[in-house]
Amino acid sequence: MFNPTKVITGVNTRWSYANVWDAKSINGGAPKYSVSLIIPKDDAATVNKIKAAIQAAYEEGESKLKGSGKAVPPLKSIKTPLRDGDLERPDDAAYANSYFINANSSTAPGIVDADRQPILERSEVYSGVYGRASVNFYAFNTNGNKGIACGLNNLQKIRDGEPLGGKSRAEDDFASADDDDFLS
Repeated sequence: MFNPTKVITGVNTRWSYANVWDAKSINGGAPKYSVSLIIPKDDAATVNKIKAAIQAAYEEGESKLKGSGKAVPPLKSIKTPLRDGDLERPDDAAYANSYFINANSSTAPGIVDADRQPILERSEVYSGVYGRASVNFYAFNTNGNKGIACGLNNLQKIRDGEPLGGKSRAEDDFASADDDDFLS
């Protein structure tokens, strides 16, 4: 069944701030699983699918967005999840020439590899990997905050990437033979 508010991102989507194994509470809120999805601006197919899904979520959620007001606020006047990395993260090279979306969920996402086999090894999924994400968009109206949010469904790791956030992986730290005298 076709769902106009659901999107599967392209394979060059990069995951950042990947809190996908353990739900974390932000500012005392309910714990959530989350990931920032970095989408290259040249991935027009994914960007266009996201824009269409945001529009569909807006249309589907008009009554919620209207709330007790007289009119539905125009889409461009409310918060939407598709953000421009060049404008909002100018100091972060990982976000250059990219859009990004912060997706979250109160339930753990399913995480599979390129062959659709479940990934059980936590070290396989980190900020910096590339993969597809299944997300859905929906309208919200909470305490006067109105907008479109992005829910995280599932993740598919496609390939490794340079770890983001400056933290190296243990596998990489101890991969070189530079310390041959270590055992002598």
